[in-house]
Amino acid sequence: MPRPDASLADTGCQAKAASKPWVERLARLGYAAKGVVYLIIGVLAAQAALGRGGATTDSQGALRALADQSFGAILLGLVGIGLAAYALWRFVEALIDPEGKGIAKRIAHVSVGLIYGALAINAIDLITGDGDGDGGQVFSEESWTARVLAQPFGRFAVGLVGVGVIAYFLYQIFKAWKGDFPESLKVGDLSGTEARWARRLGTFGLASRGVVFSLIGLFLIQAAIQYDPQRAGGLDQSLQAVAQQRYGMALLGIVALGLVAYGSYMLLIARFRRSFVY
Repeated sequence: MPRPDASLADTGCQAKAASKPWVERLARLGYAAKGVVYLIIGVLAAQAALGRGGATTDSQGALRALADQSFGAILLGLVGIGLAAYALWRFVEALIDPEGKGIAKRIAHVSVGLIYGALAINAIDLITGDGDGDGGQVFSEESWTARVLAQPFGRFAVGLVGVGVIAYFLYQIFKAWKGDFPESLKVGDLSGTEARWARRLGTFGLASRGVVFSLIGLFLIQAAIQYDPQRAGGLDQSLQAVAQQRYGMALLGIVALGLVAYGSYMLLIARFRRSFVY
């Protein structure tokens, strides 16, 4: 049974959203673009698992795949705008800290904003033909790992980041399994059955994303132990590592479906979350 004050809380959220429509638009457009990117990554990985082309790729590879489609420049432009909106939304969250989580959460929001801002720049590069869409390589795992390893206590710092990445995504998997999603979807506009399936989609998607990003953490730990930045890897290397295991194609197919589920869940957030204004 809903709490007596639930409708009042919803009314308050809607009033805040109405007073700051630009924030709502930023967030919804950003989550939609993020969902599209993960959908492409998941579909390409699923095709690779089925032996029908495709590829184990990352976000930059997804943008290049989008650029190769009919009307690719238009599609890429829309996604690029969405990625820029998502980056700006994260910067806004870092500035106002709406949940009151403190400096660590602000830093996390800025970091995510920089990553998605770099992806937006990559999209522009692909549209204009300036380079091959690798303008965000300054944020690649190998490049920043090499910079950190060159510093005093660099190996310790890289290893610590690797442990932190694994811990964070394992915690996300645990929270999703408990039904407490990090990026909540207000499902009041969905029916009971639809809401249950939305939660299942989110759980499966977050679990799959957690697996591949935990592998990224392992790569970082390996880079620190061996003092070799080339051991660091991103989403594409994580998917390749899954494919190289026993029954790798089956495992890759499951993870690919999970990434499609995660992308779909981001689209549901963009559409059905009642408010992004706290």
